[in-house]
Amino acid sequence: AMADPSSFAAPACCLTRHLYLRCRADFGARALRGTVALTARAEREGLRCLILDTRDVQVFKVTVNGQDAQFAFGEKHSFKGTPLEITFPNELRRGQEAIVEISFESSPQSSALQWFTPEQTSGKKHPFLFSQCQATHCRAIFPCQDTPAVKLTYYAEISVPKELVALMSANRDGEAPDPEDSTHKIYRFSQNVPIPCYLFALVVGALESRKIGPRTLVWAEKELVDKSAYEFSEAEAMLKTAEDLAGPYVWGQYDLLVLPPSFPYGGMENPCLTFVTPTLLAGDQSLSNVIAHEISHSWTGNLVTNKTWEHFWLNEGHTVYLERRIGGRLFGEQFRHFQALGGWRELQNTINTLGDKNPVTNLVINLDEVDPDVAYSSVPYEKGFALLFYLEQLLGGPDVFIGFLKAYVQQFAYKSIVTEDWKNFLYSYFKDKVDVLDKVDWNSWFHAPGMPPVKPTYDMTLSNACVALSQRWIQAKESDLGSFSSADLKEMSSHQLIEFLALLLLEAPLPLSHVQRMQEVYDFNAINNSEIRFRWLRLCIRAKWEEAIPLALKMATDQGRMKFTRPLFRDLYSFDKSRDLAVKTFLEHRASMHPVTSMLVGKDLKQDQ
Repeated sequence: AMADPSSFAAPACCLTRHLYLRCRADFGARALRGTVALTARAEREGLRCLILDTRDVQVFKVTVNGQDAQFAFGEKHSFKGTPLEITFPNELRRGQEAIVEISFESSPQSSALQWFTPEQTSGKKHPFLFSQCQATHCRAIFPCQDTPAVKLTYYAEISVPKELVALMSANRDGEAPDPEDSTHKIYRFSQNVPIPCYLFALVVGALESRKIGPRTLVWAEKELVDKSAYEFSEAEAMLKTAEDLAGPYVWGQYDLLVLPPSFPYGGMENPCLTFVTPTLLAGDQSLSNVIAHEISHSWTGNLVTNKTWEHFWLNEGHTVYLERRIGGRLFGEQFRHFQALGGWRELQNTINTLGDKNPVTNLVINLDEVDPDVAYSSVPYEKGFALLFYLEQLLGGPDVFIGFLKAYVQQFAYKSIVTEDWKNFLYSYFKDKVDVLDKVDWNSWFHAPGMPPVKPTYDMTLSNACVALSQRWIQAKESDLGSFSSADLKEMSSHQLIEFLALLLLEAPLPLSHVQRMQEVYDFNAINNSEIRFRWLRLCIRAKWEEAIPLALKMATDQGRMKFTRPLFRDLYSFDKSRDLAVKTFLEHRASMHPVTSMLVGKDLKQDQ
């Protein structure tokens, strides 16, 4: 078995198959404390111990089938945490199961959790907590086999202050007063589909819900719940389309949760309960492709899972492919091609930033002694998508290729796989087209850094206007600036505005006079769509427009989606006029930032402790 370089667990010896969590959220101590009972099965004869991942977790007691068991922590690793070795009172035969119960407490500094004071929430009255376990942070809540090679079912009972609501990546199974504490109540949850630990998720806050579909509630703080219900009202249409493309939805409920602005990602595909950033709330449903993406993960990622984070492209490339197939069904094939080309340019942008010899730009990466959070980028998403889009065109078009994708999901559902498994299945599915497949430069696609060896073909219908307008600005002399007017944008969708700005960001910085004129005629400062505003402010900082500095700092700190916050801080750091202020602002905000965001922005700004 291929070992997971990001985990201490040894699932080839002993496999955890079910988890029963009972804990309470202590907002005063900023800790989750309770017990986690793992059902562990010996995978070989004479098993004497179980090794679990932990990071900054206290362990008070361990029992195995009710008997006290000895336990010891190993050596602490800089980012993997500390292995916990549990010795069984009696050795297990192969196939024998034992219940390993651990009483634990998470640290206030846990990398998996962000705790908010009431003042940091929209409602200002109640505290808030959320978890983000992907990639390797579940071990910072409780001891577990924190590798995507292992899947388990779970049941949880969470005690929280009774004025708050708890939700998890599971189906809701009722609530009751806490018999031990009249100020608390206990929420129960059940996840009967086996999942990897990184999909374990918990949120606690003053949440309200609105029903937006037969299997979908939107959850948010009161201030955002109606806006969110409107923004995500296409969810059921997307779910139905995804089922048609990929097969039945096995998870029961599909709820959406809108988190506080510091949530570090666009979305997180927690089963039964997708987490999303409030930066998607554009007011016109135009950023709903993120919802299509998280829905798609219900098949690729959550049912068929990468066995280690080195094969993350299996999760993300297929999910972007499905997301864009959903977009194609709902908004037309030209729109799918437009989004696909935007993805290719996003990949160019990422490789420009990381460098085309950087090994983290390989599709399949080596994570020996590399923190998955540090290696994270758009590469597994967009290089992965480009490979699948290229194969679609090579093997007979979208209708042929979706047949493969559906069969792939069916073949590997409930399993964890590596790239070789995927490639072998591709060859067996297209056994009549082996000659075509053999012409693919697999080695370069998988193991070479930089841009892919081949560029797929893209329909340019919706891109042409973006290219034409961006070229006008790139080529304009001072004397041409008068030729631009607000009429330039009147036929363009918000998607095309994003693409227009993205194209300008691939080029050398514009002269200051150009961005000042752009603001005069287009008034981009007045646009609150996060994807447009982010690219516009980057363009201004790169053009050295000092008036944009406070606007860019405000966007970098008002929200914490890393896609926006990290590049804004990096650009502000690169501009001599804003460098010191960027560092000062980061240091002021660091304590209230999400732990992973603060670690990565700290590295970007050379402030890592």
